[in-house]
Amino acid sequence: MAPPTFLLAAAQMTSTTDRSRNLETAVRLVEEAADLGARLVGLPENFSYMGPQEGLLEGAETLEGPTLGVVREVARRRGVHVIAGSIAEKVADPKRTANTCALIADDGSVVAAYRKIHLFDVNIPDGARYAESEVVAAGDQAIIAPTALGRIGLTICYDLRFPELYRKLAGLGAQILSIPAAFTLFTGKDHWEVLIRARAIENLAYVLAPAQVGNHSAKRQTFGNAMVVDPWGVVLARCADGEGVCVAPYSRARLERVRQELPALKHRKL
Repeated sequence: MAPPTFLLAAAQMTSTTDRSRNLETAVRLVEEAADLGARLVGLPENFSYMGPQEGLLEGAETLEGPTLGVVREVARRRGVHVIAGSIAEKVADPKRTANTCALIADDGSVVAAYRKIHLFDVNIPDGARYAESEVVAAGDQAIIAPTALGRIGLTICYDLRFPELYRKLAGLGAQILSIPAAFTLFTGKDHWEVLIRARAIENLAYVLAPAQVGNHSAKRQTFGNAMVVDPWGVVLARCADGEGVCVAPYSRARLERVRQELPALKHRKL
C-alpha cells in the first residue's frame, strides 16, 4: 500500500555536452532532494547530455549502462525513487537512439522504461530548427510504472502537447504524471505552465515536471520553471531560475477527494 503522503521533488538543470559534470549535478540534486525528505525525485529530459544530435548517437547506452548506473546507485544509497528524465538509449538501428525515461526504485532497480512517442520536429519562429526524428526512433507504448509510491505515468517533454496520451495513462490508473522536459524558451514562456496545469486538471492527477533551464549552447535555450502541480491544477512548487530542486507534498486523500468531488474521469463518453 502506497504511503498516504510523501514529498515529490522536481529537479532543474542546465545540462551541456559535459557528461561528467551533468551526472555530478544530477547526483547532487537527487541528494539535495533526499535531504529535504523527498521520496520521488524527477530529473529533466536529456539530463546527462544536451548538445549536437551526433553526440546522442556517440553516447547512446543501454539501460544497464554507466549513466543509469550512477543514478541507480544514488537512488539505492538514499532510498529514493528517481525518474531519470531521459537518456539516449541504444536501439537496433545504428543510426537511431530512443529518447528513454527510466523509473528507478529505491532499491536501485529499473521499474519501467518509456520511449518517447512524440518527436520534436519543429521550426520555431525564433529561427531555431529541431529535427528529433533524424536521430531518434519513436516509441509506441504508453507506460505506467507501478511503484511503492503509487502508479506513475511516464512521458517526456513534447508529449505534453498530446492530451490523448495522458488520457490513456489516466485510464491505466495513473496517480502521478511525470513530464521531464527541455522546453524551449520561445514556446515555454507562453505554453509550459498552461499545458502542465491542463494535464493535471484533465486527468485529476499530480504532475511532476522536472526541466532544463538556461543556455546550453549558443543555439539552445530552455525555459525552466520545473514544477509540481496538484490534481486541481494548483502549482504547489516551482524552481527559481538556475539549477536546483523544488519540493511539494503528494496526498492520496487530496487526490481521492478531488476525484470524488469532480468525477470527470467517470463521465467520459468518447
